[in-house]
Amino acid sequence: MSVNAQAQDKALPPAFHKLAISNLMAQSAEQLTLAAVPIVAVLLLQAGPGEIGLIAAVQSLPFLLLSIPLGLLADRFSRKKLMLMSELLRVCALLVLIIAMVLDQISVSLLSCVGFLAAVGTVGFSVSAPSLVPALVGSQHLATANGRLELARSMAFAGGPALAGALIAWMGASTSFVLSLMLSLAAVGFLWQIQEPARPAAPDRHPWLELKDGAHFVWSSSLLRPILLTSVAWNISWFVLQAIYVPYAIRSLGMSSSEVGLTMACYGVGMITGSLMASRIVSMMPFGKAILLGPFFSVMAASVMALSHWVPAVSVTAVAYFLFGFGPIIWTITSTTLRQSVTPNTMMGRVTAINIVAGTGARPLGALLGGFVGEMGSDLTSLLVVVLGFSVQAIVISFSRVRSLKSLREASEERED
Repeated sequence: MSVNAQAQDKALPPAFHKLAISNLMAQSAEQLTLAAVPIVAVLLLQAGPGEIGLIAAVQSLPFLLLSIPLGLLADRFSRKKLMLMSELLRVCALLVLIIAMVLDQISVSLLSCVGFLAAVGTVGFSVSAPSLVPALVGSQHLATANGRLELARSMAFAGGPALAGALIAWMGASTSFVLSLMLSLAAVGFLWQIQEPARPAAPDRHPWLELKDGAHFVWSSSLLRPILLTSVAWNISWFVLQAIYVPYAIRSLGMSSSEVGLTMACYGVGMITGSLMASRIVSMMPFGKAILLGPFFSVMAASVMALSHWVPAVSVTAVAYFLFGFGPIIWTITSTTLRQSVTPNTMMGRVTAINIVAGTGARPLGALLGGFVGEMGSDLTSLLVVVLGFSVQAIVISFSRVRSLKSLREASEERED
């Protein structure tokens, strides 16, 4: 680690470091589970693209259905307690899944239902953590803090899929879920130690009015609106790929479960690389241009993935996943920092939730679309749909005001206090 990076870490308070470690544990638990479920479904239940798409869609529904309610709660109640309850729900879901596997009662419907419950925990964590960061960290250190959180998430994305594939191949599927359970319990332990700063009591207003204010704030912002629309298009395209990739890789490309996990782990390697390089990259160019990197890297990655149809090598899909991780993680860091800089803290939970429900909530649509295209069309058709989707999200952000931003200070002029 460089001297500059060490100085930045020392500037972050101990409470944030506990949040970052908890985030690493929770993200690792999530990624292990997400990677293991489709592999188990294909290998043990002979699931096809349609069934994998269904599982992914059900797992994504909590983002669509519960992001807004949990975002409202995050603006009214303790964000630490909301994260604790969310993570404990994930623990319960993993316990049910492990027991079902021990009793040989696993099925596509059970995987879907347990995935739904686990994802409820993920939504609560995802809504609360970005809302808690500005309360723990000064505004001048927001970008550094977001980078640290995304680095932890990147490490989870890198290790989770590879570890899941290896554990399934060597020790059986249940082992990966046991490890997920242990990591989730560790996340609860670190969360418990955080001292959350007190916040003024929120005004006694009807939730619908608060939601309306948050939605109006996002949609009326020339900076937040295109970020939201880009996120929607990206998530639809990403989950089209997630629905088709495992069946495509195993059946058409002839990969083993370990190779599938390895290629998916390259996504996390790309995220780690992007997280470590983000500060330097952002400092070398206008802020708006740095935000554009993620969408354009996604188009490049989708094109490389399509190339695997003609060059069916593990290395080709590995490169595609690396690019999917490298560019979009810079997008996540820069767009999150922009949103936190523009949004008042009293509205942070709602605005975060609106972005989650619009972006991540679009995942069921992408998963179902991927399952439909995978079942009805050819491999090439499915891959071209992915390329088209990522092209759309790059076009949306390229024709917005965001691309002309020179710095965060310029963006903060739009903030409404």
